[in-house]
Amino acid sequence: MDLVVAAVGALVIAAVLVVVRITTDGQETAYPAELRTLLPPSVLALVAGVANLTVIVLIGITAVERLLRREFRQIVRALAASAFGYGLAGALNATVQALTPSEGLPEVLMAPESQSVFTSPLHAYIAAAVAYVRALPLGHVPRVRAAMWVGVAATSASVLLAGVTTTLSLVLTVLAGWTSAAVASYAVGMSRPVPATGRLVRELRRFGWEPLGHRPLGVDAEGNQRYAVDTVDRRLDVVLFRSEDTSGVWKRLLAAVMLRGPAAPSVLLGVQRRVEHAALMDFTARAAGAAVPRVLAIGELGLGTLALVTEHVPLRTLDEADTGELTDAALDEVFAELALLHRSRVTHGGIDGSTVGRRLDGRVVFTGLANGTLAASPLKASLDVAALMTVLALRVGERRAVDSAIRVLGGESVAAALPFLQTAGMPFALRGRLRAHRGTLGAIRSRITEAVPDAPARPARLERMRPRTVVSVVAATAVGLILAYQLAGVDFGTISEANLGWAAAAFGASTLCMVAAAMALMGFVPIRLPLWPTVLVQYAGSFVRIAAPAGLGSLAINTRYVSRMGASAGLAISAVGLSQAVGLVLHVPLLLVCAYLTGTSYLADFSPSVTLIAVTAGLSVAVALVLLVPALRRAVLDRARPYFRGTLPQLLDLLQHPRRLVMGVGGTLLLTAAFVACLAFSVAAFGGQAEIAALAVVFLAGNAIGSAAPTPGGLGAVEAALLGGLTTVAGVPAAVGLPAVLLYRLLTFWFPVLPGWGAFHLLQRWKAI
Repeated sequence: MDLVVAAVGALVIAAVLVVVRITTDGQETAYPAELRTLLPPSVLALVAGVANLTVIVLIGITAVERLLRREFRQIVRALAASAFGYGLAGALNATVQALTPSEGLPEVLMAPESQSVFTSPLHAYIAAAVAYVRALPLGHVPRVRAAMWVGVAATSASVLLAGVTTTLSLVLTVLAGWTSAAVASYAVGMSRPVPATGRLVRELRRFGWEPLGHRPLGVDAEGNQRYAVDTVDRRLDVVLFRSEDTSGVWKRLLAAVMLRGPAAPSVLLGVQRRVEHAALMDFTARAAGAAVPRVLAIGELGLGTLALVTEHVPLRTLDEADTGELTDAALDEVFAELALLHRSRVTHGGIDGSTVGRRLDGRVVFTGLANGTLAASPLKASLDVAALMTVLALRVGERRAVDSAIRVLGGESVAAALPFLQTAGMPFALRGRLRAHRGTLGAIRSRITEAVPDAPARPARLERMRPRTVVSVVAATAVGLILAYQLAGVDFGTISEANLGWAAAAFGASTLCMVAAAMALMGFVPIRLPLWPTVLVQYAGSFVRIAAPAGLGSLAINTRYVSRMGASAGLAISAVGLSQAVGLVLHVPLLLVCAYLTGTSYLADFSPSVTLIAVTAGLSVAVALVLLVPALRRAVLDRARPYFRGTLPQLLDLLQHPRRLVMGVGGTLLLTAAFVACLAFSVAAFGGQAEIAALAVVFLAGNAIGSAAPTPGGLGAVEAALLGGLTTVAGVPAAVGLPAVLLYRLLTFWFPVLPGWGAFHLLQRWKAI
């Protein structure tokens, strides 16, 4: 149906354009000029601006919501539809204009205020918005869907009344968006692949089995679909390996990058390689005499989909076994089965209580060998022994587990495993269980040392990179590459050529920042604060923040100052937190509004700028990462908790005092304006020019990055963000941007440290902090 809709839409668009070309050849159609007199352009620009911001923000919100639901294919489909709609409108416009005679487009398609190839005759932004809303299912949030359609309709009405487009062009624009949504839906497909049960049944019949029924068993650890199939004479276990289901690929990549395995595993990304490796592990293990489930067949269900068919082996896993069943003889049998594998250089690599079991006939079975290793080194064999001793020790105690290993494997093999009895050497699933039994590994090591005195006493040095380390290295590398690219053509001699007048203006703006910060604090605190001591406190905060992450130093010293001025500790914390919270809340709307005004032709064709789309996408990705990654979520909550703790009562009290509210919010806005002015004057000091809205986006984005950076005052991250923003968003050459950033940071970060040091000691002498 999607393909039919796309084909019909394309044919209708082409037919309409051909009919218009034929029927209007040599004729003039007057544009209804009275439409342009209904509302002034400024009102239409305001309406379109609010509508565009609403739609783009809702696009970001819906994208984050689908990311949280892990419906990645729907997001890809919607974004692909939007991109295709924008490109299709531009391509159609370029084609029509190229095939149009010199006298121009017919006026039924060409409005008097049409500006570019992306607005005449089709409006590319409207086509992209229609395609996104149409391609993303929003039935569970009807109000959001209605708001997005209202926003698209408001923009459409604005461009029509302003003379940017015509009625027929607007109809073709909507049709192009609808067609693009159908194309994306057909190309990307549904959120989950269609179950391949029909093809699976045909493939099993080809092998000579007649399936009587099949039932899904969920997915394995890598996200592969599992089925249990009943035939006339046996039950089969089937695992589907699908190239179109990418969740397993990402899990394996993440496991390799974060070193989640006990040793760096081989990364098997291709479906063919994964199935071949699983079959090879089975054949090798069975040749060694191990009782592993036998691979019966490997079938192909279509391009990129393979089925691994194994015999069904009813077994009772180690986790399911009663403690009474785990006799010394049973433990010896488990280690003997592992010895069979190791004798043929086959290692498991993922031993835990769910991968070791016993068949109905009593034979020990190791499952999950698909991720094991052939021709394994003694290191990986020792890791297996350490893992199995740990698993058994959690069930029967350290002494019995170690003694059984020594009886079967010998003291030398057990002693070789001693250095790897540490958390970093355990499989990922087993490490989670050890968190609740922290003394187990130490007890096992003690028992081995007691039983084998010649065992090495020192543990092996196994280190695992933390996620924070990986992120820090990647971020530092990216920042370094960006700075190296930006500084490649910079003439450092321009730093000494600053215009003293603009530099003085930048200094004045940086001083105004301190006054504005003091005004904001005075407005949000319910007790009376003197102006100039409060300004000194802001300078003292600048001195403290060189040794604290961004924002936390000022928060601490302002809280201390307010409490010293007579407020209770709880009142001081909540009032200062409210001032910081309001700044954070105002930050995002200011960033979006300034991004909308940056580089946009909103007074000409009412299209949002690329900067707004990039900012919205960046915010959406950041929010999604914070909500999806528990470590990031905890870090953000820890950072934001001081700002929002106990702020609700203070906010309700502030709403009852309009003068304080105006002073607090006005001081916050004045603080942002002063920082932007300082950045603008710094750019002007070296002969550069840029739009105020673009500079505001650069400052707000750089400030957000600095607040997230773990360095004091965002040192390093802010400079890289400001320089990159000035060159890419504001269009300032790198030769001007570098000295401008250095001057700006000198005036707003480094210079206030010296008077801040004096203010800090003076306030201490006054007992004000």
